[in-house]
Amino acid sequence: MPKIALITNFNIREKATAANAVAGRLAGKDCEILVAAFNKERLVQMGLDRPEYRYLPLESLYSESDILIVLGGDGTILESARRAASKGKPILGINLGRLGFMAELELDELDALDQLFTGDYKLESRSMLRVELLSAQKELRSFCYALNDAVISNGSVSRIIDMELSENGTFVTNYRADGLIIATPTGSTAYSMSAGGAIVDPGVPCVCVTPICPHSFGARPLIFSDASVLEVRNTSVREKMLYLTVDGRMNFELYRNQTVRITKSKLTASLIRFKDGGFYPKLCRKMQDNHF
Repeated sequence: MPKIALITNFNIREKATAANAVAGRLAGKDCEILVAAFNKERLVQMGLDRPEYRYLPLESLYSESDILIVLGGDGTILESARRAASKGKPILGINLGRLGFMAELELDELDALDQLFTGDYKLESRSMLRVELLSAQKELRSFCYALNDAVISNGSVSRIIDMELSENGTFVTNYRADGLIIATPTGSTAYSMSAGGAIVDPGVPCVCVTPICPHSFGARPLIFSDASVLEVRNTSVREKMLYLTVDGRMNFELYRNQTVRITKSKLTASLIRFKDGGFYPKLCRKMQDNHF
């Protein structure tokens, strides 16, 4: 009997109601429906608690589930996919946001959930990055994993900063820019695309490096093999400290002469796919639907 976890922001009634609709579709199937325990009180208050729900601590939810259904925008799906990757669990995204690049279904397509029980779906693997923060002496200070991107910037203040990029220990270029984005192919349609970076099929084994508002004619987006070891050093003189932001959620202080090292992670995110058609038709459809 598969254990299916429902993940969304249950504090928002519209999302809790959407999760209830998914649960209604799953009810009566040969499965267990798991929900994070901290949501129970809120669901009871809203009258949306269901007898089919089994409540577990959040960490146990990811460990015990066989499939995670995530309802939300790309940010919610991204966060859940990163958590699920460390447990080797696949996720199915249902779009409740605007673009929904990572989602497979819209809320009016819940009939497709039946395919979870017939096995009529594919698993799509998405590469991730290991992001390491190194001291000025190249000692490891901290690390985390990114499914979308790692961004180096001056934080909330828009001011030009200086960075040095190297690949496999060899100098590549210096950047004077508002920041630098190092993205996976998955992340190429996020902040990197907005900054003028290349759009890359998620199956291409590469890493995208895109400067944000570069103050140079020669600064261009670059694409490296995902076998590369990329290092970005904070060489700013005026700014003592920069910020490293990973997947828009995790933040680290990056002091002068400290380095961010980026490598391909051994972890991969696994997305459930029902539909055929490839990446670019879906990309064009999403962009047209949102009037871009």
